[in-house]
Amino acid sequence: MAAATADGPGTGDDRSGAELAQVLSALGGYRVYARRWVFLLVLSLLSCSNATLWLSFAPIADTVAKHFSLSLEQINWLSLVYFVVSIPFGMAAIWVLDSVGLRSATVLGAWLNFLGSVLRALPCMDLSIQTPFSFLLAGQSLCALAQTLVVFSPAKLAALWFPEHQRATANMIATMSNPLGVLLANVLSPALVKEEGDIPWMLGAYVIPAGIACLLATACLWENVPPTPPSAAAASSTSEKFLDGLKLLVRNKAYLILALCFGAGIGIFSSFSALLEQILCVKGYSNDFAGLCGALFITFGFLGALCLGRYVDRTKHFTEVTKIGFCLTSMACVAFAVIEGALIMVLLTMLTVRRAEPSFSTCQHEEALLDWMVSMLLMASLCAACSCVFVLFFHTPYRRVQLEASAYPSIQEDYVQGGADPAPPREPHPEPPAPHRQPALHGGVGECVSRRCSGSAAPGEP
Repeated sequence: MAAATADGPGTGDDRSGAELAQVLSALGGYRVYARRWVFLLVLSLLSCSNATLWLSFAPIADTVAKHFSLSLEQINWLSLVYFVVSIPFGMAAIWVLDSVGLRSATVLGAWLNFLGSVLRALPCMDLSIQTPFSFLLAGQSLCALAQTLVVFSPAKLAALWFPEHQRATANMIATMSNPLGVLLANVLSPALVKEEGDIPWMLGAYVIPAGIACLLATACLWENVPPTPPSAAAASSTSEKFLDGLKLLVRNKAYLILALCFGAGIGIFSSFSALLEQILCVKGYSNDFAGLCGALFITFGFLGALCLGRYVDRTKHFTEVTKIGFCLTSMACVAFAVIEGALIMVLLTMLTVRRAEPSFSTCQHEEALLDWMVSMLLMASLCAACSCVFVLFFHTPYRRVQLEASAYPSIQEDYVQGGADPAPPREPHPEPPAPHRQPALHGGVGECVSRRCSGSAAPGEP
C-alpha cells in the first residue's frame, strides 16, 4: 500500500477527477480488465450491423419494390417489423439478460442477427423462390429479435465492466453504434444499388459484418461479469425479481416521464429514418441525396454524443445535457417540417394524401404520389410536446453516483457542488498521527489515501 501512496496523486488540483476515481477504486479493492474493451467492440459491431440490416431497404424503397414486384407498403413493413417485434419480445429480452447473463444474450443476439441476414438474401440466391417477401420479412424478423437483445445491453455492459469514470463513455460508444449503422445504411444502400440488378450484391454485402460479429461474439466473449467488480456500484448491484421490478418502474414518476419522452423520440427518429427516401423523392430528390441527408443527421449526432459522453463522465450533468439535446432535436424536427412541409410510422403513413399538384418526383415506383406535409407537421409537434414535458417535469437524483459518493467523501463533495442531492453523511473518522498526514488534495482525497495506506483507518473503515 505504500507504493500506492507514492504513486498516487501529487499536490494541488492538477489531477483530473478520473485519475482520483482510479486511485480510490484501487483502494477499495476494485479492478478493471482490458478485455472489457473487447466486449465493448463486439457489442458495438453487433449493434451497428443490426441497424444496417434494419434500414438497408429504406433508402432504396422504390427500387426494391420494383425489383421484387412489391408495394411500398410491403417495403415499409420490412422496417416496421422491428417495432412490432420489440413490443412483445422486448420484455422477454430483459428477462433473458437478467437470467442467462450478458455474454449469453449477446451471443444469442449475434446468431439471430447473422441467420436473419442470410435468410433475407435467399430470394436473390435461389431464383425459383416465388414469394420473396416472405423470406425478406422472416429475415427481418430474426434481426428484429436480435435487436431486442442488443439495444438493452450497453447500459448493462457499462455498469458491470467499466469503472465510474468510463461508464458514460462506454455506454455512449455502444449506444451510438446503432445510429452509426443507420448512417452506413443510408450511405451504402444508394451507393451499392444503382439499378435493380445490384440488389443481390447489397444483400450479400450486409451479411459480412453480421457474420464477423457472430464469429467474434462466439469466440471472444467468455464471461458474463468480470471476476472482480470495477466500482462500488457494480459490487453492490442487485436486481429485483422481474415482476417486482416492473411494479417498481410503473410507480416511478421519473422513469415514466423518461420512458414516454425518449420512447417518443426514438420512435420519431426511427420512423423518420425509414421514411426519409419516400418523403424526399416526391420533392424531386434522388436516393443518393436522401441517403446523404440521413447520414448527416447521424454524423452530427455521433459527434455530439462523443463530446457529451466525455463531458457527463466528468461533470455528471446527465439531466441538463439530455434536456438541451431534446430541445435541439425538436427545433430540427420543426425546421424540417416547415421546409418539407411502430405506431408513429403507421400514423405518418396513414396521414399522407395523394398529391394534386404537379410533382418533380424521382420515385421509381408507379404508385400514386403522396404528400407528406401533414405527417411531417405531426412529427414536429409530437417531438416539441415531448421535449416540453421532459424539460419541465423530469427531475431525479443519480442514485448510482450517490452510492459511490457515499463510499468516497471526495466524490461526494464534488457531487454536492454539482447541484445534486447529497448522499447520507458518513461518520467522521479520527485524525491520523501528524507524521503520516499529507497535504489535502481535492476535497480530502490525499488525506483519505494517507489514512488508508498508513493503516491508521478507524475501526470498520473500508
